[in-house]
Amino acid sequence: MSEQTNENPQQYPEQLSDVLLVMDKEKKKIQAVTGVDKNGKLKTVDATKKNQSQFMRVDRAGDLFTNFFSNFWQQIKDPTHFSFFKVPAKEAVETAKEMQKQVDAPTKEGEAVMAKHEVKEPKEQQQEAKKNVETPQATQTAPETPEKNEYRFKAEDVDWKTLEQLGVKRETLEKMEVMDTLLKGYKTNFVMPVSVNLDTVILRSDARLGLQSGANGKAVFMMYGVRHEPNLKAPFFGHEFTKEDRENLLKTGNMGRVVELTNRKTGEKIPSIISIDHLTNEVIAFRQDRIKVPDEIKGVKLTEDQKQDLKDGKAIYLEGLDFKNSTNKNAYVQFNADKKYTEYLFGDKAPKQTQENDPKMFRNKVFSDEQYKQLGEGKTLYISDFKDGQGQPYKGYVTLNKETGSYDFSFRNPNALKNKVQPAEAHKAQVAVNSEGKTNEATKNIREPLKPKQQTPKNKTQQQRQNAPNAPAKSKGVRR
Repeated sequence: MSEQTNENPQQYPEQLSDVLLVMDKEKKKIQAVTGVDKNGKLKTVDATKKNQSQFMRVDRAGDLFTNFFSNFWQQIKDPTHFSFFKVPAKEAVETAKEMQKQVDAPTKEGEAVMAKHEVKEPKEQQQEAKKNVETPQATQTAPETPEKNEYRFKAEDVDWKTLEQLGVKRETLEKMEVMDTLLKGYKTNFVMPVSVNLDTVILRSDARLGLQSGANGKAVFMMYGVRHEPNLKAPFFGHEFTKEDRENLLKTGNMGRVVELTNRKTGEKIPSIISIDHLTNEVIAFRQDRIKVPDEIKGVKLTEDQKQDLKDGKAIYLEGLDFKNSTNKNAYVQFNADKKYTEYLFGDKAPKQTQENDPKMFRNKVFSDEQYKQLGEGKTLYISDFKDGQGQPYKGYVTLNKETGSYDFSFRNPNALKNKVQPAEAHKAQVAVNSEGKTNEATKNIREPLKPKQQTPKNKTQQQRQNAPNAPAKSKGVRR
């Protein structure tokens, strides 16, 4: 049994063990697992230093952990109610804090931390392995493009005896259904713990696995270790990264454009997009002609222009997305070369090129083709679905300034002769406070985002805060 109880924690070296963290998908709280009771109910404690002795520790060896988690999953009464994460024991408390920050306020960095440590349902992991076979990728090894049913290696040509010394067993890879992926010449889509014992030196690392052809025609086992940072200074298959390329890759993980990469063996020029492997920090390329874009994303139908932008590696801004567990319904979407599907980019992780250079975008609002055409004709548009910095809706008027090429915004209709009283004026205080950080004397002590059209305290509680911001709350205790 790979589980280590807390009775003799000193028998289980922390550098060789991992801790299971868990997030209840309803409570949105990261905790440490301590076990499962006889009724299949998950037992947890807060992931703090004082509770460390109670944390359930598991053997981090690949095959042992795989077997352990499969059994552990079956014991839990409702496993899909939770998300599990495997982290090194000595880093458990700090990692839990980082994950909780991500749950409370999502960021791109936090998303990478969660993805790096997440342990998925055994069946889901197998399905992802199959998907990796169906959608091969090009990597730093070479942007090669063999047919998806073409096997480059044979299992009997692999030196399994040597691999066992690294902690990698054939049986483990077969159980995880990644053998086809390896034999077809592609890397696994997850990292595994590997170790090299040289008697006087023991090396341990997490790595994605792969095979390459050796000088004698035999399969050579490759370990793609986790890098401290991606290498963006050296040429990548003939492509020199520009300053903007590097900024985009480090900020969003995606370069944001199509470039021609050179196959070193054939000299073929291959139009490709480039991303960063969030598991290893390796630079990853994916052929443009293999990018498949869906007709709709989270209930939002894509226009032909939006589909083409995604195929060109660009990010697009979508509104009204059907996120079941989030009040935020808007996000940037971009195709990721490593994941081989579209991903969401929130907040300040939106790519610079999309925010600044997209002529159809203003204040995070993407104009429709018809709206963009009308603006180009000099018409003033009344936009009713802007969102301020707190996610509250507001309305206003937009006009294209032909002298500067930028958009002008006003809460009043510029055509003052046609409309003397304008409804959008009511949103002026809301946007100034929520988005621009300005102070409204009538509401400055409320300490809450203003609602649409709000210019004064909306209820008795807010009025009391405005009148006496530093006054202590009244006691509601029982009179004696």
